[in-house]
Amino acid sequence: MSEGVVGTGVKSRVKTYLDLVKFEHTVFALPFAYAGMLLASMQHSGTGWPGWSVLIWVTVAMAAARTAAMGANRVIDRFIDARNPRTAGREVPSGKVSPAQAWTLVIVSLIVMAFAAAQLNPLCLALLPLAVVFLIGYPYTKRFTWLCHAWLGVTDGAAAAGGWIAVTGEFAPPAWALWAVVIFWMIGLDVIYATMDRDFDVANGVRSIPARFGIPRALRIAAASHALTFALLLLVGVLAGASFWYYLAALAMGGILLFEHRIVNPDDLAKVNVAFFDANMWLALTMLAGVIVDVAWRTLT
Repeated sequence: MSEGVVGTGVKSRVKTYLDLVKFEHTVFALPFAYAGMLLASMQHSGTGWPGWSVLIWVTVAMAAARTAAMGANRVIDRFIDARNPRTAGREVPSGKVSPAQAWTLVIVSLIVMAFAAAQLNPLCLALLPLAVVFLIGYPYTKRFTWLCHAWLGVTDGAAAAGGWIAVTGEFAPPAWALWAVVIFWMIGLDVIYATMDRDFDVANGVRSIPARFGIPRALRIAAASHALTFALLLLVGVLAGASFWYYLAALAMGGILLFEHRIVNPDDLAKVNVAFFDANMWLALTMLAGVIVDVAWRTLT
């Protein structure tokens, strides 16, 4: 077999695993982890730079945590996904990745995550078991409660607080507020995403807010959650002593959230993917850009 064929096979396999965990969607949570890290550095040392070591290990821990969570979600939900026409083509139910291979990826990712946490500080390492419970537990919650979206929010929100803890080794009010921002942001966006599977979820006993309350009420719940997200963004700015630039970014994020709810309505769910993926990617990047400019401005002035 030629090297070219082997190389193509390796690239194809790597792509399959990246598709399995939707690696490109790491952009949702990672900017908030960076934001927490930069704001903590500003408050802790008067500059927004935490050092290369913290930056690298936070990145590694975040990527590993998300890979573990998505891998576990895909393998645990494989039988549900196989029955759903929208998800039947996913890597595990379609047979592209075996359950054993998916679990191996999860275990390796958790080991990498633990190693990265150990490089940061004792509190990061001490919180690791709790983080694993939340990372692996999400796919089970949808079998028992429509509050599964909140579990996901708490899990992803931990990334923002984790960025703060990685720098300071302790919690602080801005870290709690930033965690809350991501909790309610994720609740809203996950509820919007779940509207696509409302009929399937009802028929198959999968718990979700759209399945429990119907799509119109679910979208109103998502809108309320995002309104609270915007209020909490402003609170983070107050607690962190942010400059005008942070609030300008927060205003832009509020506009993005409003856009999401303008393009999705109970009678037209065609743009759910735009609202879920594109809009929220830009929201997360706007958050990070706002914090970078904010801490740079405050450091210089």
